[in-house]
Amino acid sequence: MTSYWLMKSEPHVYPWEQLVEDGHTHWDGVRNYQARNTMRDDMKIGDIVLFYHSNCKPPHIAGVARVCKEGYPDHTAQDPSSKYFDEKASPENPRWMMVDIEAMQAMDEIVSLPELKANPQLEGMPLLAKGQRLSVQPVSEDHYNEVCRMGGIE
Repeated sequence: MTSYWLMKSEPHVYPWEQLVEDGHTHWDGVRNYQARNTMRDDMKIGDIVLFYHSNCKPPHIAGVARVCKEGYPDHTAQDPSSKYFDEKASPENPRWMMVDIEAMQAMDEIVSLPELKANPQLEGMPLLAKGQRLSVQPVSEDHYNEVCRMGGIE
């Protein structure tokens, strides 16, 4: 059974267009235990991802991706030259996980955060909850379908 997720990236760090160009990427640098656990325990090959640009104006959903590799240790945690280095991470206790995703389809029209908030059919979507800052979060199938409709893809 397919699950749906939203993953946030800042466009100056890793934009949707880069994922399209690369075809696929590893989703590294997540340093929140709840998001880590989601990637480690819940995300499966074939799950669908809304690719969300945060920290830009306006924040928006740019495209749809798919999980193409399940959770595995985030190598950046053990790389002293990485900004995501964690001195407590080791091969025996990697601490942090990542998944790989591949681009599927760009939104015909980006779906902005204000548009998402204005749509009553998206009530209860975790992204829209006050204080929700997780970079990896679940999305219901109904919310996913509505976002795709808003973005011009079905």
